[in-house]
Amino acid sequence: METFEYLRFLAALVLVVGLIAGAAWAARRFGLAPRVTSSGSGRLAVVSVQAIDTRRKLVLVRRDDREHLIIVSPTAETVIETGIQAVETAQ
Repeated sequence: METFEYLRFLAALVLVVGLIAGAAWAARRFGLAPRVTSSGSGRLAVVSVQAIDTRRKLVLVRRDDREHLIIVSPTAETVIETGIQAVETAQ
């Protein structure tokens, strides 16, 4: 009976991991997950994106050596703070 319980546990674990992987795939496929990419060669880059709620996002944008904090919604964009000194990250 102990072997059956281990197999049942393993099957449940595989099912849960599969559901998580499916949800991640669906989020990327339908645009629910933010895609932040930076080539590093341009003057303009999106540093970070944070969802505030279902409609608004907080975006940190880097231009040259300055960063700007912006709230983006479907109806408007609002600059929260501008001229923030960019912090260099060690890679």
